[in-house]
Amino acid sequence: MNKSELRKWYLTKQKSMGADERLSRSRAIADLFFSSFDLTHVTYLHCFIPIAKFNEVDTQPIFERLWREHSNVQTVVPRVDFQTMEIINLTFGPETELARNAWDIEEPTHEEMVETKKLDMVLVPGLCFDRLGYRVGYGKGFYDRLLKRCRYDCVRVGLSYFEPVERIDDVHDADVRLDAIVKPTMM
Repeated sequence: MNKSELRKWYLTKQKSMGADERLSRSRAIADLFFSSFDLTHVTYLHCFIPIAKFNEVDTQPIFERLWREHSNVQTVVPRVDFQTMEIINLTFGPETELARNAWDIEEPTHEEMVETKKLDMVLVPGLCFDRLGYRVGYGKGFYDRLLKRCRYDCVRVGLSYFEPVERIDDVHDADVRLDAIVKPTMM
């Protein structure tokens, strides 16, 4: 299937999940993330704040455990710069104030940025992924552009509620392949 077909199918599937199922799967994803990755040498970890209206993977269990157990890791979250159409990385901690942007996405109210080249790991949202590590997002390409600006050794990890599809038919040069996908059962 192509991205447009997959986007429509998985967006509907994701939006139809109940709160209990979403929370259960998000916690399983968080547990698998921490059991699968060594964060000893991670200084800067970029992770998304979920878009509530799309029922994205709840990353709060990941943030809370990072803050509690991995004080060496500085967490950062995205903000879209609508002039450049690029993601910028803003520091994020338990006390960070958030506000909703024009797209109804929560983001920090401050301007404390971290250069993309400093990122050691990026946790990426996706509606679905394929077995090769390519993703289907919402079609704007923000994360692909961010990932292209990362260092070659930055670990790129997708978070998903669902099993990967065999193949996304219309992958192209602008798409960035991820290193791993974390889902309720690890790939």
